[in-house]
Amino acid sequence: MSEWLAAPENSGVWRMRLEQARNDPGSEAWTTGIVWDPVRGKAVGRAGFHAPPDAEGMVEIGYAIDPEFRRQGYARAALESLLARAKADPSVRRIRVSISPDNLASRNLALPYGFEQVGEQWDEEDGLEIVYELACP
Repeated sequence: MSEWLAAPENSGVWRMRLEQARNDPGSEAWTTGIVWDPVRGKAVGRAGFHAPPDAEGMVEIGYAIDPEFRRQGYARAALESLLARAKADPSVRRIRVSISPDNLASRNLALPYGFEQVGEQWDEEDGLEIVYELACP
């Protein structure tokens, strides 16, 4: 595993998802997992959904790649995998991604897939985020 994934600044995500799985075991399949490079035999990031589809059929995706492995296609592969999974589930009607205004790489990655800006939100850990959504057919 990359040291970055286990670093203290990333521990909050893992604790939050562990607590989520404990409180709602059915949500475990929808939460954050490891982005694995089988060639390197190494974890290079994390990606997943924040929770199962809500009552309106919305899921929010998130992904983060170890800085050592960025710009190598891992985020794109993770995003495409998450989009495919969400679109294959008939209960999903909208996919959301929230991106910091300064995170141009993430915005430039997500927007070509059809995400449209629908608002803003304040995240206690990440600060201001622009909210984008994509309707599922």
